[in-house]
Amino acid sequence: MKIIDLNSAGGIGANCMYCQVGDFHFVIDSGLNPKQVGRIAAPDLRSLVGVKLDVIFITHCHLDHIGSLPLLMRHQPNTPVIMTLPSRMLIERMLHNSSSVMVREREEKGIMEYPLFTHDEIDRIAPRLFPHQLNSPKKFAGAQDEIEFTFHAAGHIAGACGVEIVHKHRRIFFTGDVLFSTQRILDGAKLPRVHFDTLVTETTHGATDKSLGNLRSNEMIRLIDTINRTLLRGGSVLIPVFALGRMQEILAILHDARKFNRLGAAPIFASGLGMDLCDYLDDISKKTGLVHFTRTILKELKIKKSPRDLVPGKEPPTQGIYVVSSGMMVEKTASYTLASCLVGNAKHSICFVGYCDPDTPGGHLQAAQNGEEFLFAAVNVKARIRAQIERFEFSGHASREELLDYALACNPRSIVLTHGDPPARAWFAEQLAEKLPQAKVLDPVPLQPYQV
Repeated sequence: MKIIDLNSAGGIGANCMYCQVGDFHFVIDSGLNPKQVGRIAAPDLRSLVGVKLDVIFITHCHLDHIGSLPLLMRHQPNTPVIMTLPSRMLIERMLHNSSSVMVREREEKGIMEYPLFTHDEIDRIAPRLFPHQLNSPKKFAGAQDEIEFTFHAAGHIAGACGVEIVHKHRRIFFTGDVLFSTQRILDGAKLPRVHFDTLVTETTHGATDKSLGNLRSNEMIRLIDTINRTLLRGGSVLIPVFALGRMQEILAILHDARKFNRLGAAPIFASGLGMDLCDYLDDISKKTGLVHFTRTILKELKIKKSPRDLVPGKEPPTQGIYVVSSGMMVEKTASYTLASCLVGNAKHSICFVGYCDPDTPGGHLQAAQNGEEFLFAAVNVKARIRAQIERFEFSGHASREELLDYALACNPRSIVLTHGDPPARAWFAEQLAEKLPQAKVLDPVPLQPYQV
């Protein structure tokens, strides 16, 4: 198999891998790098010049995996794109939201390359997006060659899958982003534990010791306890969330707590894309049973829309629990503005329930010390940190130990490391060299071709 990692920056970013087996050509994912802007945030597609792809596979609908898909499809005008049914139900909404964000950033930040694609283009490519069931092998014929592919549930978010490829007598597996443990609204991954010739694995938590994490059930209890203590002292709680998956999981946890009289009676506020996606997950739940979330949760929690008239740096008019995006508290989002309102008062709490890049405002706030001054530059607010800042382990990714155990169970001849920063990949390379000395371990340099 020939592979080229088209994510030019490496690490976790514009995930996109070009593969060739025999005369069959395919790409896994086509994302955008969240740390970059403009065309440089997209994969480098020059390696595909003169190549006619037979198929594009999508593992899931986070933007670091789908955010540049219209660009790839523009250069491959006849190539079908295949994903799970839940992903097919989500992908257009996610791409339309991305286009709208880019239009706004063009106006606000002067990024003249934006939008990288339009709403009309998303509508035009929609007929080439096809759903396929989990655990259902399907042969796919290219111009000259044929493969068989199977999708396997990968946990992580609704619709996430690993992709198994069989070409003649060769078996290849791409894990995608994977979480083996059960989330409140989603079952854990069910990946095949069989021998593969090649395993392409994510390495997100390679630099994170498992002992530093906590069981999800324990973190749920700790989150509810933190909220209750905050409410009792007259404060409000901000929970910055990712719109897809994490908002719905947190709302379901709050619903469980309130159902059993374990959550204070403060109003719960939520809004934005995440609330829109609640409808999609409700629909996915009804049609597939793969997600455990319904709109009944919203009704019984009596969710209120987040106030639009918040003044940065000023107390919100109503005490409450605010479940809003962005999860990393990116500038000019609801969570960023609310944080500027709450951070200066010790009665309030800000509860992070997902990964924050160290270079984002959320990452900066977690790294700061109580009593330090913190600048919300985008809204011209400087405040001394007095609020309780807490981080909870609700990761959507498997621990490094779980991924290592999975690799050992599959006993592949070759292992390709993806979706991880250099220290994370280095840990996997070292461990795999020790525990699978007969396997070839490859940490591909972006844009360089490899034979695996």
